[in-house]
Amino acid sequence: MLFRRLNFLLCVLAVLFMSVPVYAEPQFKFGFYERMRYEYWQNIFDMDNGMKDNRNYFRFKTSVWGQVDFDKNLSLFAKLTNEFKAYTEFEGSTSSVPDKSATKKGYHFDINEVVFDNLYTDVNNILNFPVDLRIGRQDFFGQYGEGFLIMDGTPQDFTRTFYFNAAKARWRADENNSLDFIYINDPRSEEFLPVINRKEFVQVSNPTLDKTPQPLNTTDEEGYVLYWKNKAVKNLALEGYYIYKREGWKGGTGMQGEKGIINTMGSFAKYNFSPFTLRTQLAFQLGSYGNQDRQALGGYLYLDREFKNVKYTPKFSLGAIYLSGDKLGSSKKGAWDPLFSRYYWISDIYSCSIAKDTGNNISGYWTNLEVWNAEFSLFPTKKSKLTLRYNFLRAPEKVASNAVCSGNGQDRGHLGQAKIEYTLSKNVTTYLLGEYFIPGNFYKDHDPAVFVRADVTMKF
Repeated sequence: MLFRRLNFLLCVLAVLFMSVPVYAEPQFKFGFYERMRYEYWQNIFDMDNGMKDNRNYFRFKTSVWGQVDFDKNLSLFAKLTNEFKAYTEFEGSTSSVPDKSATKKGYHFDINEVVFDNLYTDVNNILNFPVDLRIGRQDFFGQYGEGFLIMDGTPQDFTRTFYFNAAKARWRADENNSLDFIYINDPRSEEFLPVINRKEFVQVSNPTLDKTPQPLNTTDEEGYVLYWKNKAVKNLALEGYYIYKREGWKGGTGMQGEKGIINTMGSFAKYNFSPFTLRTQLAFQLGSYGNQDRQALGGYLYLDREFKNVKYTPKFSLGAIYLSGDKLGSSKKGAWDPLFSRYYWISDIYSCSIAKDTGNNISGYWTNLEVWNAEFSLFPTKKSKLTLRYNFLRAPEKVASNAVCSGNGQDRGHLGQAKIEYTLSKNVTTYLLGEYFIPGNFYKDHDPAVFVRADVTMKF
């Protein structure tokens, strides 16, 4: 299977290159990326001091990339990435404990896998038509509707990679309208391209036999997307989409434990009527989950207010998020499916905490959630930015009692966030992020959860 898929991808790339004449001398570009992080986690999985599941560690992500432009209409881009972690504290004895309990040596500061983060080709103005094609491993980071549904194709490796194995064709209908056609194929673990120094994850329950490759998803996923963008009205960005997704055909647990078909239809709008900006998105989901019919609703609404002529350029935002949940005892699947957007969307703490009430331990599976949000930011200096956020979180539906959730309340809790960013130079940026979560009656235990991150990123 691996070689068939790899050969198919290489053949497609070869056909694309042979189909476009090359006249100019190739132009080469190269770059380097290094991200160094320190993180501290406390109680973010269970809100219980007695469980002893705190973590304290460093993360190092390194990428090198290269691009060759054959002419203005044809280019090839490749990026290799490695991320490894060094733990100074890892409490607990669950199956997620790293190699210190699995007899493998050299875990701390041991170089991990080197993977193809990106490998794609761009072919523009095909046959002199206003159609651009990008095929291969590519990122969609922030390209569609503020990342509400299409953001991260590899959520199980957290922020190591965000790529999608995809083919995207863009039809530029006119200067104000474009339509993207996208095909996505994201397996549970790497199947398309080679991995250098491939690592197997060893489970504590059976360190001899239970070995699996680095998970990228909980299940094989496949999707088709039609995405329209319009900017005909001044200061208004309008987007509409239809997304078809299949999941649960291989592996998967909890809310991805059954074969699922999700049809998602929705729209995004951003209107700038200075000094205010209105951002909103609404989407409906229909389909199936095993033998159940699926019907879900999700969206958000934000109003931003900027003070550009005031010292430090402050900005205020007020907003609300709604993602439907499963109603206990219902024969229908009412839980919102985040599709390709299981990442730290609202919070780093809560992207992990919410995994416990979905029944599948999938980080970033945003569902059954209401958020009322207030945000304030300012620029103390030209190179620094301070952001403060407050979030009140609720569950639209009660969930069954389990090891973490009470099964009685619907108030998830209060979440405070503070972030200070500083630009050292055009190539080096830093930030310090802190989050503090006070759990509500949705949870059995009510010990606060804490998340701290210090980040230094270099790009050349």
